[in-house]
Amino acid sequence: MIDFEEELKKFHPSLEVDDSEKAISERDLSDMVDLIVDTAKNTPTRQ
Repeated sequence: MIDFEEELKKFHPSLEVDDSEKAISERDLSDMVDLIVDTAKNTPTRQ
């Protein structure tokens, strides 16, 4: 049987994950809603 407490003691996060997490959190990423709202604001209306 797996001893989860023992396995957790061995765990060390990957440096790649830490670096990726930092890079992602520092960027201002637009999601789909932001893109749709921006497109709607910049689309001329027909009259």
